[in-house]
Amino acid sequence: MRILLVEDEQTIAVTLTDDLEAAGYEVRHCADGKDGIAELQKRSYDVVITDVRLPGADGLQVLQAAKQARPDTEVIMVTAYATVEHAVEAMRLGADDYIQKPFLNEHVVDRLKRIGKFRALLSENQRLKEQLQTNAGGLPGVIGSSRAMQAIVKTVRTVAVTDASVLIEGESGTGKERVARAIHQLSPRKDRAFVALSCGALPDTLLETELFGHERGAFTDAQRQRRGRFEVADGGTIFLDDIDDMPMSVQVKLLRVLQEREFERVGGEDLVQVDIRIVTATKVPLMEHVSAGKFREDLYYRLNVVPVILPGLRDREGDVPLLVRHFIEKLGAGRNYTVKTDVLEAMSGYSWPGNVRELENRVAQAIALSGSATVLKKEHLLPVDKSRRAALEPSEKLATLREVQVVAERAHLEHVLRSVGGHRTKAASVLGISRKVLWEKLKDYGIE
Repeated sequence: MRILLVEDEQTIAVTLTDDLEAAGYEVRHCADGKDGIAELQKRSYDVVITDVRLPGADGLQVLQAAKQARPDTEVIMVTAYATVEHAVEAMRLGADDYIQKPFLNEHVVDRLKRIGKFRALLSENQRLKEQLQTNAGGLPGVIGSSRAMQAIVKTVRTVAVTDASVLIEGESGTGKERVARAIHQLSPRKDRAFVALSCGALPDTLLETELFGHERGAFTDAQRQRRGRFEVADGGTIFLDDIDDMPMSVQVKLLRVLQEREFERVGGEDLVQVDIRIVTATKVPLMEHVSAGKFREDLYYRLNVVPVILPGLRDREGDVPLLVRHFIEKLGAGRNYTVKTDVLEAMSGYSWPGNVRELENRVAQAIALSGSATVLKKEHLLPVDKSRRAALEPSEKLATLREVQVVAERAHLEHVLRSVGGHRTKAASVLGISRKVLWEKLKDYGIE
């Protein structure tokens, strides 16, 4: 790192310069505030160490010049006349540290080492971010290197640069919206809007208005004209989640948007034209809805130009440890939490009915319950349920994998419901699924 030392006391300047250079840093010394400011205008520095009281210009002026020349320059203020007012003003102007004289040079060297590590971490994060955007080995915002996910990455990167409609199929919690966002970020539309809407979260009448907008006076509460999600997404990408929940009446209007790229607002007659890319997602095989007469076949083929089927977490071999580390970094507030190898192995063998969302919830719970410990406990990361263990034990009549998963999922649902006193909203939050999906699962399993 390149360091500028602005200090008028010769003894401090000489000894500190020697120790900093011995630690491997490149040091430039100025004994005058004006000289320090002039130096900052000629060259950029990673760190500026400046006294507060200086001839020519004071340390606060040096601080301001350093931040103006390069905002990410770290500035350490040193003074023998430390006051609360000085410290507050220095921090307000952007100082990164405030050291009172006399000080040990070793403390300054240690502080610079921490700055160096932090800068290296920022550089690595930036490198990984750029790699994530350009490297064919990953997708923006999507974690996973399993064989199942590699196939997804290849498909998404191939189709992202086109305007083809994409239908993402996957269980709740598999990351369908993350993949949709990756498609948008890797497309030529990345600088325009990405608009997401869940079709299952709104009543039929409200869904139509939300998608297409309405004219003033279209209904009782329509006091003014309102743009719908399609207009907001003009030039960008619209993501319609839970498309399997879209009512037939809205499907007809969506088909026209796909065919003509135009529509009328609710209560209006004027045509509104849009340039959009449509990505949809379903939690069930949509062809089953087509066969049952719940979804239009012509719309299905319009949406399913490129199908992307996301695997459940149980089918992503090797991805659980990567995801655990990612969630620890995301949720750990800078603390270096660890998970023992045997616990990671047990987590990799669990079926994860709530998929990645359930895993994130478990990591968040383990961190919240860890207290002062930095090793996350198994009982916080995995559900403890005797019926689930019994279902997995060998018996004379071996069950199929699907039968075991059904038993485990039912047992876990009952366990969570008991834990939250039967409160369905809390249960859905713990499981990492929507209340609607929870209701459907309880209905399927006959759980009261």
